[in-house]
Amino acid sequence: MTEEKSIHELKIGDSAQISKTVTESDIELFARATGDFNPVHLDQAYAEKTMFKGRIAHGLLSVGLLSSILGNILPGYGTIYLSQEVKFLAPVRIGDTVTARVEVIELVPEKNKAKFRTTCINQDGKMIVDGVAWGMPPKKE
Repeated sequence: MTEEKSIHELKIGDSAQISKTVTESDIELFARATGDFNPVHLDQAYAEKTMFKGRIAHGLLSVGLLSSILGNILPGYGTIYLSQEVKFLAPVRIGDTVTARVEVIELVPEKNKAKFRTTCINQDGKMIVDGVAWGMPPKKE
């Protein structure tokens, strides 16, 4: 279990990361959970005719890993995810390992808000997601 950090415990440059290898099951479960049944994610024959030349994971599956970091690791339990700006730079395929990373880049203590650089890279070190998020760290009594 990780301990959450309040706005006063965070420092510019604090970071955390997690990695996950994307499976076919992950893509199917994500499609069911969100209702996004775009055939580029689920139908190999269809996906082969697209610019991707095969199935790809939902972009927001990678962004979900960033949410996991914010809510469970940094700042941790009780964090409120306020916003996310994201650029999808490369596709994620079944079997790819995605490493999501969050880094504190700005603190606004008087509003209990923190700004984070949010990135995901694949197993080859290629950036697949780049963005910025705002969150409200948990308040400690």
